[in-house]
Amino acid sequence: MRGAFLLLLLPVTLVSADTCSTLAKTTDIDVAFPVSIDYISEQKKYWSSSCVALKPSCILFPTSAADVSVILQAINDSDENFAVKSGGHNPNNYFSSVDGGPLISTARLNQASLDANTGVLRMGPGNRLDDIAAKLDGSGWTFVGGRIGNTGTGGLILGGGLSYMSGQYGWAASSALEFEVVLANGTIVTASEKENADLARALRGGGNNFGIVTTYTLQTYRQGNIWGGNVAFLHKDKVASKLLRAVRDFTEYNTDDRAAVIVTAERSTGLVVPDLIDIELIDTWILFLFYDGPTPPADLFRNFTEAGVPISNTVKTRTYSDLIGGSNWVVVKGSVVQIGTETIPMPSSENAGTVMEGIHAHWRDISGKTLLEPGIVASIAYQPFQRSIARQAKARAPDLIDADDDAERLIIEMNYSFLPKPSYNRMANTLEATYTGVRQRVLGWQEEGVLDDVYCPVFMNYGFYRADYWGRLRPESRAFAQEVAAKYDPNGFFRNRTGGWKP
Repeated sequence: MRGAFLLLLLPVTLVSADTCSTLAKTTDIDVAFPVSIDYISEQKKYWSSSCVALKPSCILFPTSAADVSVILQAINDSDENFAVKSGGHNPNNYFSSVDGGPLISTARLNQASLDANTGVLRMGPGNRLDDIAAKLDGSGWTFVGGRIGNTGTGGLILGGGLSYMSGQYGWAASSALEFEVVLANGTIVTASEKENADLARALRGGGNNFGIVTTYTLQTYRQGNIWGGNVAFLHKDKVASKLLRAVRDFTEYNTDDRAAVIVTAERSTGLVVPDLIDIELIDTWILFLFYDGPTPPADLFRNFTEAGVPISNTVKTRTYSDLIGGSNWVVVKGSVVQIGTETIPMPSSENAGTVMEGIHAHWRDISGKTLLEPGIVASIAYQPFQRSIARQAKARAPDLIDADDDAERLIIEMNYSFLPKPSYNRMANTLEATYTGVRQRVLGWQEEGVLDDVYCPVFMNYGFYRADYWGRLRPESRAFAQEVAAKYDPNGFFRNRTGGWKP
């Protein structure tokens, strides 16, 4: 009887095998356990302190696709949830973070090899944008990446990737020529136009649902010095109206695809101690201006730079590496970060005031109620989503976003960062009210004929976990993603064992 009882326990022991201990004992893969220096250091490298607070059972540091294959096979033998981390910039809990299961860090998959003749770059997901910019500095080539240097390349590309250079080259994912992918069962495959083309398409905008990419092969582009930086204004009614009109007009009228802008409004308070220290309110506009050349044409950005009297101006001719490397001031260290987004049709000139100022007033109303939250920084960013972005994306490679160039759009990003972790759910409700309020207004304006009824997907890189990412894509894109997932991950390994939006 005792032997039979032990036999009954054996399958349970096998099913619940500890991936971390197994790999530490049987492989040369670096396995960092809690309290170790590598574990503590890597676990701090998230944009949101809510992700830092989740504690993986160990952190795995593969250095090759073969290592990742071994890791996935070991996780298959367990019942643990896991996560894969590139730069940790996605603040949604469990998207690139995990509590109680293994975390696969790609930090040591940081290879970068450039063909100086063709501009083809092979790089690992362990690189951040400022890493790659620095590695390419002086080569005469540039990559289509995001705007904040600390952003991880893996999450950026799998979510699409909006760049200063998207008007010229489409999404960051549009320049991905080939992916080296480790599938759920540990098989290593290539996804490109010639091999597993369906998988390659699904990886452009499909997130972490199909495999772990260990190498991205990207086309880079010729570039010399660029012009860019930030211009800041105090938030005043006349300045607000001028900047909101300027970003709308730029979206419609700009024909120079080398130019890009982001118009952000920021609200924050200084240290708040009730009854002891007064609230010091910070209420500003911060513009991100970019031109892919040493000097922009005269008057190209005049509607922005002359909207008021600047309180600071860092715009200058510089290297792209210098611009990206100097952008990390936007990362609020030690804070809980929550990001949400909406895509809206560009309003006509006659309806610009109604739409742009209506959305901004909504944001002012909601964000104004958060200003007593310790450490609060509330921001909204208006970003042109011009026809040229969709046109260039379609010309280069198929993706799941599948944006048409029949209309101009704007991508609006809404952020809250704050200090108290117990405020997470309450502030999540606030963020949801912020972006759904934008959506409700857009739908109302469309019913009234104020806005055109155009396809407006949710941009994955800025999406909040409560958003319906897949429901806002075209139905055929979602169906395609489901087919690809069923083909390459028939047992639902990534669907059932990792976080993120699932098709």
